[in-house]
Amino acid sequence: MAASDFEVLDERFAACFKGTARVEKLFEGCRWAEGPAWFPLMRSVVWSDIPNDRMLRWDETTGATGVFRYPAGYTNGNTVDRAGRLVSCEHGNRRVTRTEHDGSITVIADAHKGKQLNSPNDVVVKSDGSIWFTDPPYGIESDYEGHKGEVEQAGNYVYRVDPGGGEIRVVADDLDRPNGLAFSPDESRLVVSDTGRARSSHLRIFDVAGDGTLSGGEDFATCTVGGFDGFRFDTEGRIWTSAGDGVHCLDPDGTLIGKVKVPEVVANVVFGGAKRNRLFICGTTSLYAVMLPVQGAKTF
Repeated sequence: MAASDFEVLDERFAACFKGTARVEKLFEGCRWAEGPAWFPLMRSVVWSDIPNDRMLRWDETTGATGVFRYPAGYTNGNTVDRAGRLVSCEHGNRRVTRTEHDGSITVIADAHKGKQLNSPNDVVVKSDGSIWFTDPPYGIESDYEGHKGEVEQAGNYVYRVDPGGGEIRVVADDLDRPNGLAFSPDESRLVVSDTGRARSSHLRIFDVAGDGTLSGGEDFATCTVGGFDGFRFDTEGRIWTSAGDGVHCLDPDGTLIGKVKVPEVVANVVFGGAKRNRLFICGTTSLYAVMLPVQGAKTF
């Protein structure tokens, strides 16, 4: 790809990329690539190929890609907790799970108030061990990204699971279709993408109290091409978010300052590599990566 891999919309973006860097295609052949997670120990990215009901792993040391898990419960979003374990949202099984070091699966959440979850979409783990996830119904609307099923919950919520597998509670109930989510570097704020059809795709920003209560929820940014889905913060508080024409970089004040151009609709991203300065990008059918002069906020 060419120097046009980057589009500068504000002078603040100049410090966020190198003109000699290129977006590299690492793998192609997915139907809908989503949920990348970086494993430092394995020097690998694990991500979901939802309609193919599989998870893939790209190895940084060899450049090889192989199947990590199949079938995979139509897994969507993934993250790595502080103990180095994979935490996943399974559309097909309507649950959030953790893969233990021995390969066994622990169910984190599959119901709320005695009713099945919709189809958990994306997940983050806070430094206190609490697990936060979104639950729109995308995985039960058809058999393409899960299993067609009935909605049992009264709404599409953001949930928090207490550390140690404790109480599951709703922390945000006023989003149309909550999707991607991430904590600011100091964890004082939580940003959630709202991808409902009733409104344009927005990022909403909440203040996080010590007990996990959220307040605020103002619109923080509106997507200008396609819709926001998954995203990550860098150490300076900028947001690198998926969009219809690549990855959009938002300044901490919400201004769109630049883009990483990708030839497919982007669903999600994650920072990885030895210095957390390589941005891995899940396009529609492919996994891409670009080296940047910024570092992703530490989440593990």
